[in-house]
Amino acid sequence: MKRQSAVFGLVTVMLLSACAIDQRQVAGPVAPAAAAEPRPWGWGYSAKAKAEMAATFGVASLAAPDSRWVSDVPATGPVRVVVSLSDQMAWVYRADRLIGASTISSGKKNHESPVGQFPILDKQVFHRSNRYSAAPMPFMLRLNRYGVALHGGVVPGYPASHGCFRLPMSFAKKLFATVARGDVVYVEG
Repeated sequence: MKRQSAVFGLVTVMLLSACAIDQRQVAGPVAPAAAAEPRPWGWGYSAKAKAEMAATFGVASLAAPDSRWVSDVPATGPVRVVVSLSDQMAWVYRADRLIGASTISSGKKNHESPVGQFPILDKQVFHRSNRYSAAPMPFMLRLNRYGVALHGGVVPGYPASHGCFRLPMSFAKKLFATVARGDVVYVEG
């Protein structure tokens, strides 16, 4: 009886295996695996932006509070901003072309700037902080509901803000004129 049971089990396994093989053959060739979903546009782009900055502006780095802007900005296309906290830099793209680069001053210790992808929620030519003694925030581009924004201000060359991204005033003005609500800012660590 044991032998009969073992033989039955072996035959069952062989039949199931054969059925599986036959089913694959009947179904035809297996479709290739779908390509991996590409990473979001801005993630990891600070290294690319640094290289493009050298090609576009002829400089490999900027010292605070320096910035650069091309004279022939494309008239159309999505605007994207890449910010690197470790480099204290921001790069602006329109239609996938680098059009601006600037030093920044991000959030200091205990007031760190957030990392992530942020659509521009609001624009105001002149705004005063609701949290920090009505501090001026010219050319303000709000990134989240907690008040973090890109805006003109003092850029000493190191993190010094309460979480916002300060830009040199001339750069902030050009950026403000270029972006629209909904344009995306990618902040990398």
